[in-house]
Amino acid sequence: MNLSGILAQAQPETGGTTFGDLVLMIAVGGIVLLIIVAIALPRLRKMKWFKSLQRKAQKRREVKAKSPPAGGPAPPTTRKGKRKRALADQEAEVEDIDWSEDEGYEAPLQAVTKPLVKLKKKPSKRGLIERGLSKTRKKLLTNLRSVFKGRQLDEAVIEEIRASMLTADMGPHFTEEVIEHIRERWHTKEVTDYEHLEKYLKDYVKKDLHQWDLAVNWTATPPTVVLVVGVNGSGKTTSIAKLANQFKNEGKKVIVAAADTFRAAAVDQLTIWAERIGVDIVKHEPGGDPAAVAYDAVDAAIARHADVIIVDTAGRLHTQKNLMQELNKIKRVIAKKIPDAPHEVIMVLDATTGQNAVSQAKLFTSVVDVTSIFLAKLDGTAKGGVVIGMREEIDIPVKFVGLGETPDDIAPFDPDISIDAMFD
Repeated sequence: MNLSGILAQAQPETGGTTFGDLVLMIAVGGIVLLIIVAIALPRLRKMKWFKSLQRKAQKRREVKAKSPPAGGPAPPTTRKGKRKRALADQEAEVEDIDWSEDEGYEAPLQAVTKPLVKLKKKPSKRGLIERGLSKTRKKLLTNLRSVFKGRQLDEAVIEEIRASMLTADMGPHFTEEVIEHIRERWHTKEVTDYEHLEKYLKDYVKKDLHQWDLAVNWTATPPTVVLVVGVNGSGKTTSIAKLANQFKNEGKKVIVAAADTFRAAAVDQLTIWAERIGVDIVKHEPGGDPAAVAYDAVDAAIARHADVIIVDTAGRLHTQKNLMQELNKIKRVIAKKIPDAPHEVIMVLDATTGQNAVSQAKLFTSVVDVTSIFLAKLDGTAKGGVVIGMREEIDIPVKFVGLGETPDDIAPFDPDISIDAMFD
């Protein structure tokens, strides 16, 4: 008797399908599945996602194979970790070398001990300013040198110098003043070529800018209150983060007040910056009273013995009377707690707008007592000469310049370094 017969006798019929038939169907299905897998597997191996899975599995096997004994350090898996491990291995190799066998031969030691990875140093103040003014320098020097190419100073050249200075956004009043001085020195033969002109311009501008008092108005009894104003889009929030970072790096305890409650995103952005930098922040719900935020920030600063409070305010135009009244209210509320505050009112201006920034400052300062300028986005423009025009147009000192996107990309304004960076 065959297998089907035995199974049929062992299992009663159930609606026409026997137990044997069921086993047979499972067996046939398994065989069909194996055939499908055998046909599909070569195609599967060619697919990108399958190859990716294979590569990841291979990496896991390699890492496991290189794992140290129990209790030892785990092998690095990131690029940074691998570089550190390579540098450590290299130093260990140097220590194991017996240099006494080759006395007097030092070149291999110098070669082997040279670091594999160069650590990035924080750029100096001069380096930051030179980098930030590179576009201005390139445009200004290109124009001036092309004017003098194969020529001596004459009236036509003087007019071209005027055009170059205006192109660099040095401002019409300052440009006219300098051109008149150049013309006088041309007649007396003091300035005849490019070298004389460059030296004269640098000395003249430096002397002019040194008339500014560039020190921050720190109060003798902390906290110092810094009020930051400006129009929307000028880079105000980022500039506040840079100021907070600068003051913190100088060893001061900083509190930031998020008093721009009219724009919910402003509070969120300032909160993120405060957390990254590591400074305290005082804030209320969006739409709250900005003066109340400032008042609470002053209270917190006094209680926590903070050195400086930086108060953000809503971006506004000089024509928005309600916002201007709100700004005056903030100042009055702060003065109730600290009579001589705010000690510094900093206006943030966008350097990329050139002479428009000067016009904006003129209108704004007609209704607000601005004590200093933070010139933001100086690295993104060839109009860095605007800082020179400000001396003649508004005569409010530029105390800080923004030179990038990170909190470290800030420098106190230095006339000597800045002018050298424009002309050298």
